[in-house]
Amino acid sequence: MNRHIVVDDVTIVGAGSWYSIVKGHEVALGSPAPDGSVHTGVGFYGKYAAEGGSRNVHLSNFAIEGDVRERIDTDQVNGIGGALSDSTIDDLYSRHTKGGIWLDGPLDNLTIANTVIADQIADGINFHDGVTNSKVVNSLIRNTADDGLAMWSSPQENAGNVFDHNTVMDPSLANTIAIYGGRDNTVSNNVAADPVREGSGLHAGQRFGATPFAGFLHFTDNTTIRAGSFELNWRIGLGAIWLYALDGSIDADVRVSGDDFLQSTYNAILIVSDFPVKDLYSIPDVHFSNIHVDGTGTSVLSARSAGSATFQNVQARNVGAVGINNCGSFHFTPAGSEFSVTDLGGNLGGGTTGPWLAPWELPNTITCDDRPPVVPPPPPSPWP
Repeated sequence: MNRHIVVDDVTIVGAGSWYSIVKGHEVALGSPAPDGSVHTGVGFYGKYAAEGGSRNVHLSNFAIEGDVRERIDTDQVNGIGGALSDSTIDDLYSRHTKGGIWLDGPLDNLTIANTVIADQIADGINFHDGVTNSKVVNSLIRNTADDGLAMWSSPQENAGNVFDHNTVMDPSLANTIAIYGGRDNTVSNNVAADPVREGSGLHAGQRFGATPFAGFLHFTDNTTIRAGSFELNWRIGLGAIWLYALDGSIDADVRVSGDDFLQSTYNAILIVSDFPVKDLYSIPDVHFSNIHVDGTGTSVLSARSAGSATFQNVQARNVGAVGINNCGSFHFTPAGSEFSVTDLGGNLGGGTTGPWLAPWELPNTITCDDRPPVVPPPPPSPWP
């Protein structure tokens, strides 16, 4: 099938992804399509939101296989696309399309479950432009060339969405799970492993023209493994979780709780504002609790922004460098860093330099070392 199948108010059920396979070649168009595409290809698409979108679509138990080999951002050559409200995608397998599932809202109440997305030239799954009350659960995303799972609130706000109980691994560029702006979204019970370049296991970025973060953003009970790659532009290591203020401040209620950061390549946590805007934007309202950090190449926390964070019951071991690398916004004032840390108790353990959260580091001691020696973390082991 060498074009999109447009679906609305329909159920399509296969006999399983090994038996029911919809495949097709990417086809060059004689002239660009109204959406800017210069190619078409195999895919199931809801009607675009500008055309009213699609509803009551249920796709399950089949595979979509394309042969997209070049990323052209204007091309709509995804496995599933368009706007799908009050719909379900269950037990699908998408391979070798541009993005596995890229939804352009506004749309509401979509559930993606038990689905495998592999070998994509862009994102695995992206909720883009006003996606609300929707979720991705119990799915596997591997070997993407951009974010594995993403919510991108641009130009309209994403709200009330959930990524839960997914395994996301091996993005060759960008993050395993990324949230760009939005309101009241949750990332919970996922495994995020092995980002290769310029990405983290868990990421919240005020960037790419996203709507401001608002309400809450929760990262709860996730596990990252060997997460936090080397950022080739900054020439520093990222974190297993990375909070980034580029287009504006992140001043929503950000809570990171119950997560395990295992064998982090560099930092467990990176909080950063881009240097040209470091005096404009901050990250002031972040709360970490009930977390295990087992092995870091560098620090538990690297703060390169104005703002603040609280820590409670964060236990760390096998920490490769000073527990807190606190550069703030790089003014190095006599009053200390512009980033302050509050110890709410129960923060235990550390590494070669002693306790990771030592009294002398509080609330805002400058401990800025951009590129400390990286100590390869040992494999994780059972926690007492």
